[in-house]
Amino acid sequence: MADASERRIVFTGAAGGIGTMIRPLLAPLYPGLVLSDKVSPKDLLPSETFVAADLTKPDEVAAAVKGADSVIHLGGYSVEGPWDTILQANIIGCYNLFEAARQAGVKRVIFASSNHAVGFYPRKRKIGTDVTVRPDSRYGVSKAFGEALGALYSDKHGMIVTCLRIGNVGPRPLDVRRLSIWISPEDIVQLIGIGLNHPDIRFEIFYGASDNAAGWWDNSRARALGYRPQSKAEDHRAHAEAEQAKIGPNPVGDLFQGGTFCADEFTNDVKRAGP
Repeated sequence: MADASERRIVFTGAAGGIGTMIRPLLAPLYPGLVLSDKVSPKDLLPSETFVAADLTKPDEVAAAVKGADSVIHLGGYSVEGPWDTILQANIIGCYNLFEAARQAGVKRVIFASSNHAVGFYPRKRKIGTDVTVRPDSRYGVSKAFGEALGALYSDKHGMIVTCLRIGNVGPRPLDVRRLSIWISPEDIVQLIGIGLNHPDIRFEIFYGASDNAAGWWDNSRARALGYRPQSKAEDHRAHAEAEQAKIGPNPVGDLFQGGTFCADEFTNDVKRAGP
């Protein structure tokens, strides 16, 4: 494998929330990082290159990944939204990315999936990465689609694909739910590094979570491949509980791992929801 300084690594969604948090950490690890988004990120570093691309436009996506060795794909619509918005950005856009990567000979793709692909699992149940997807939203469906697409391109075309079911990225957990799903920017960069560099990966799903004592997910596969999270959600419990007190209870969301994504538009009986 080429040295990181010799590899063209494209980072989509670089101007988004997670992209903005992790760019300063990625830049020294992967010199020459190529950033892509619909708008240019702020404070472009001398070592970074920007290529504008709309994921819904195949020609623009193809131009962005041309000559790339690897792609970190965080681009897309990052919350729940109307069906057409999700369809265009997260389903058609995701297909355009994988197909352009295949045609360009990209070897590795890191796909930003989400905990919302499995959001309807109850909080009392710990789950691994091999469970049936139980999306909690149209957004969650789009992330389950992306995982399936990654598996297809891995099995059919030999692409090395790592899907990160990201919990919540930030400097600290924002509420009690996030004590279970939080991941620090430093830890997500570590997971990205495993996906970019580990020789034994063909297709993998990791949970994007730090070392969380209240965690709902079995991330043993990531640990088997070298993941050693450095951050602990429990260090921020007092803050999370204080913020939770301001939010109050949610009779549906509090039962399921997906939280308010499960509760929004919910018309079912909670006893009939989830596995």
